[in-house]
Amino acid sequence: MSIKEIITNELSGWKLWELTWMFIACTAIVIPSYLAGNTSLRIICGACGAISVVLAGKGKLSCYLFGTAQRLIYAYIAYGAMYYGEVMLNVLYFFPLEFYGVYEWYRHMNYETHEVKKRRMSVSQRWIVVGVVIVATIVYGIFLKYLNGKLPYVDSLSTIVSIVAMIVTIKMYMEQWLLWMFINAVTVGMWIYDIYTGGQNIAILLMWSVYLINSVIMFFKWRGEVVGKTNRVCHK
Repeated sequence: MSIKEIITNELSGWKLWELTWMFIACTAIVIPSYLAGNTSLRIICGACGAISVVLAGKGKLSCYLFGTAQRLIYAYIAYGAMYYGEVMLNVLYFFPLEFYGVYEWYRHMNYETHEVKKRRMSVSQRWIVVGVVIVATIVYGIFLKYLNGKLPYVDSLSTIVSIVAMIVTIKMYMEQWLLWMFINAVTVGMWIYDIYTGGQNIAILLMWSVYLINSVIMFFKWRGEVVGKTNRVCHK
């Protein structure tokens, strides 16, 4: 497939409400952050993040392009805020996994809709995810506390669920959005605390707030598509 065809596919199939949400998500980050005097780097990070999650919700491959840019900038900002779990998560895990995500999604694209094929997890898979998250959060939280990081167990919980959520995302399960809802809510709290204690990361807080809203919207979008596809198969 040529570059031109890929770009054409990425731009096709958009509904008016999806484009409207993309515009609102970016505007809700950029304008308040600019008025609050945030740096260009923070604003770019927020905008890239908003575009990335909306593209991911749409099932478009280009979400990984914007996601990669956001990960690296966000890691730099998180380092300055002493959220070391967030730094390690984005640099050592998310960044390299973005490339694997491109590979997997490219292999499982629906060439009629030009979106990734969506599916859901079994009950046993869901319980495995819960067990892994609980054990890993405790272990990693002890490590972050040793590093004297800020809010080590909250940071650990956000990090571990993010690791699992990224795997679920790459595997195209709709349950990813439930995990992202939880992650986004926790991380919003982290950045509220950062601002309360003197931080200036308004753009980052707004970015995660947009992420939270987007995860709710996209869960129902993916659920509707997956359930609808299942029902169509059952009635054949």
